[in-house]
Parts: sequence; structure tokens; C-alpha cells
Amino acid sequence: MGAEKRGLLITFEGPEGSGKTTQARWLAHRLRERGYPVHLTREPGGTAIGDAIRELLHAHEHADLVARAEALLFCAARAQLVEQVIRPFLAAGGIVISDRYADSTLAYQGYGRGLDLEELRRLNRFATGGLQPDLTFLLDLEVEIGLERRRASGEAWTRLDAMDLSFHRRVREGYRALAAAEPERWVIVDAAQPLEAVQAALREHLLRRLGLEI
Repeated sequence: MGAEKRGLLITFEGPEGSGKTTQARWLAHRLRERGYPVHLTREPGGTAIGDAIRELLHAHEHADLVARAEALLFCAARAQLVEQVIRPFLAAGGIVISDRYADSTLAYQGYGRGLDLEELRRLNRFATGGLQPDLTFLLDLEVEIGLERRRASGEAWTRLDAMDLSFHRRVREGYRALAAAEPERWVIVDAAQPLEAVQAALREHLLRRLGLEI
């Protein structure tokens, strides 16, 4: 992590339909109620350039997008977000909560697409300037349940949502492998639990890991 970083970066990861967006919004709201300066963002997106890349990546008409190009586009959006939004907010002492971050590239383009993990790690380091989260929540659940939740939500069904089940299973197992390899940063939360139980787990780990009481 860069020496200038004074705030906290908290990220949410997980397979489709795991509730990341809902829980990230909830956490941002609770921390703001406690008086913390919080910036909530998402990947890809969070900047005008990132949002334009997001539209391209999610569009079904780009089904022929190759895995390397996909990884590079995600990292381009990430580089813009880190430099334009995340680093300045952290430098001012704030808390950034991101709905996905660099680990998504390892899970989706690495484990899911089969790209070399070490090459993706180098690409992530370049895109982020080495900026790592202080805490990462993995909201974990069976992919069939998550995809059914996505369908039921009424939200747009993206190009990545439409990938086959084997892809989504590889992504989930990739996330679990990443969390197991770095337990000091990751917290695995059972996202199949009721909403209140998930939020209780988040509260417990925020206090234990970062000293944040919400």
C-alpha cells in the first residue's frame, strides 16, 4: 500500500446475486450515520470513463470479446477509479467501500476464463499502483441460488451473467481459493443467510478487524 494512504479501503466480492451491492450500500449508510466520511463506488464504473467501459463490458452484442481484452478493459476502468477517486479520498482520511475491486479480475478472468493468474496479478498491480484493500468481504453462496436471485431482481441481465454454469462455478471456487490464501484480509460470509444475519456478521468483523463500530 502507498505511504500516502491514511483512510480505509473495504471491498465486497462474490459471485452473481450474492448481495454485494445491497450490503455495500447498507454499510456505507451505517458508517455515514456514525459520522465517518464514506465514498461508495463500484467496479467497473465510479468515473465517467469507468461507466463507459462498464456499458461496453456488460453489453450482449460484445459476446465475442476475448478474455485478454476483457481483462484489460476491467483494469483500465480500475486504474481510472483508483487515481481519480479512491486514492484522493483515502489520502483525506476517508473510508472507500467498493462493490468489486481487483480480486474480481483474478476470479472472473483468471479462474473463470483461464487466464494466467500471475500475469493478472501484475496487471492489477499496474492498474492500482499496488493499492490493496484493508478488508475484503466475500459474500459466498451457491451459484444457482445467486443466478436465480439475479433473475428475480429485475435488474439487467448482463453478458457475464449469461455465461454457463461451469464458468460461474469456477468463479466461485476461485474466490474461495483467494480468500483461503489470504485470510488476514478476507472474511467469508454465508450469503445464503437472511439479510439480518449477513449484516450481523459484517458488523462483527468490522469491529474485530478494523475497530469500526456500527
